[in-house]
Order: sequence, then structure tokens, then C-alpha cells
Amino acid sequence: MNFGMILIWLAFITALGATAYSLLKIRTDRQKFGMLSKKLEIACAVTVTLAMLTLILQLLSVNASYDYVFSHSSTDLAWYYRISALWAGQEGSMLLWAWAITMILLVVQYTGSTKQLAGTRLMDLTRMTSLGITSVLLLLLVLKNPFAAYHVVQDVGVELTNWNPFVTLYDVAYGQGMNPLLRNPWMAVHPPVLFLGYAAFTIPFAAAIANLVIKDERWTDIARDWMRVAWLFLTLGIGLGGFWAYEVLGWGAWYWTWDPVETSSLIPWITATAFLHARTRATYGEYQFLAPLLAVLSFILVIFATFVTRSGMWASVHSWQDFSLEGLVIAIFLVVLTGSSVVLLARRYFEDEE
Repeated sequence: MNFGMILIWLAFITALGATAYSLLKIRTDRQKFGMLSKKLEIACAVTVTLAMLTLILQLLSVNASYDYVFSHSSTDLAWYYRISALWAGQEGSMLLWAWAITMILLVVQYTGSTKQLAGTRLMDLTRMTSLGITSVLLLLLVLKNPFAAYHVVQDVGVELTNWNPFVTLYDVAYGQGMNPLLRNPWMAVHPPVLFLGYAAFTIPFAAAIANLVIKDERWTDIARDWMRVAWLFLTLGIGLGGFWAYEVLGWGAWYWTWDPVETSSLIPWITATAFLHARTRATYGEYQFLAPLLAVLSFILVIFATFVTRSGMWASVHSWQDFSLEGLVIAIFLVVLTGSSVVLLARRYFEDEE
């Protein structure tokens, strides 16, 4: 039985359920919906963690019956490269991203000064938005499962299944291993740092959306520190990526060449920097519109950077594939995020003008 595939499905179902019950709690103010949402959120965090640990174990043992393991791990790789294979492909990196959001959201709710906001509409809306984003990432993993496995079909031969967890796995003797360009010590650091930064952007975005809906200025208490975290990790990620590119690709003795994916990760860094400056004035009653605008825009640009990387529409050393169903889902998600954010921002702008 393919337990990893089942864990991915359970993670998606629990994330979606947590989002739905969170919405019901906001609409009805009934505490039982809030409790159900929190239980499902914890279940999601547990299943995502187990799924990630399971995938790491398969990568370490080079269980090439799984297509992801076959494509990114091999017995000739050192153990740290086998672990790094977790983020060498789009499925594994998406799993890491979803896991990071679930962990960060738990930290926001149960630790630090933001713990005092638990149970408020501001926190409920922040939770719901963050869980909705996690659900989309997990949907992408359902569509292209990191535990897709090879099995034998009678009279047909070996096939790959993305949906059936009950097949008997076909024993593949070896894995083809990691892309030679990725066999570099920076591989162990650059991608996870970048994805942790991307995950941290979720909280300022969700808090800003909550503020735009209910106009609660305490949103900066949630957004401030996590935007700093996002900015720090994105800064480190971009910098480490520059060193890696200089070392492996040369790029004419430059650390930067305006590669499409590289550039798309720089743009949210610029808007995040602007937010951190604007927020210092927002505490004095200034930039009440600009601060949430920058928080929202930063996350939308992160999703745009993801689309640039995963859609295959731009030629880049970072691109993974041609345009596919996953690219379409990300494009739809980007349009929905942008459209809903524009509506909320426009409403706030005209309210402030009155």
C-alpha cells in the first residue's frame, strides 16, 4: 500500500475541511466550528509532516519504485544530497512549502504576542486565508503526487499511477539521480531557505486581507515580524542563489544575470522592503492604505514567481517543465488572488476617501 499517497490526500482533505469550518465559524460565530477547524488544522500539520518524513525516508533508501525518488535520488549520492532531493523537484518543493506554512501558522496562533489574538475575528480570518492557501498547494500535490509509483499492469507492462494507493509497487533497481547542476553544497541551503521565505509571506498577506475585510489595525502585530522573517530568508535565498550560480554557471563572472526566475524572486523582496519601511510610519497613522497594499502585493508576486518557475513559459535554468495542469492551477490561483485583492483594496481606498 502506498501510504505516502494516502497522506497527501488526507493532508489536502483536512486542510480544506479546516478552511471550510473556519469560514463557518466566522459566518456563524459558533465555537464548535472553530474547534473543528483547529482539530483539522492540527491533523493537516501532522499528515503533511508525516508525508514529508516518508518522502525523505524513501529518498534516503533510494526506493525508486516512486517516480520522484527515481528522478532525483540514487545510490551514488551522498546522504545530504539525497535529503536535498526533497526540494530538487516541483512536487517535493511544494510539499516543503505547504509544510512550512502549516508550521508557521501554528507558531502564530500559539506562541508570542500574537497568541493574545487567538479567537478574534482578525486571527480567524488570517487562519482561514492561510489554510486556503495551504489547500491550494496541497491540491497541486494531489494532482501531481510526489508518491506517484510504478506498478505492473497485466498485459500492458509497467505503468505509473498517481491515484491508486493500493497497487503493488514495481521494484525499480536504481534511481537516475539528481541533475548534475544541482549536485552542489549550495543545494542543501539555497532552495529551503527560499521556500521558508515564501511560506513566511503567507502570514502578512493573510493578516492584510483580514484587515481589509474587517478594518482591524492590529493586523500589523501579526504581519510585522513575519514580514521581517520573510524578508530575511528571501534575502539569504537570493544571495546564496547568486553565489551558487556564479560557481556553477559562471555567468560571465557575475552573480546576477536577470534570469526570469531569479528576477521574479527579487520583485517581492523589493515590495517587502517597502512594506517594512511603510510599516514604521503606519504606527503613526500614516500609510494606512499603502501598508496592506504592499503586504498583499508581496505575496501575489511570490505566487507569480512560482508561476514563472513552474509554468515553463519562460526560458530559465530554474524552470522545471512545460505548461501543464499544475501551471494552469497556479495561473487560476494567481488570477483569483489578484482579483479578490484588487476588490478589497479598492473598497478600502474609496472608504478612506469618503
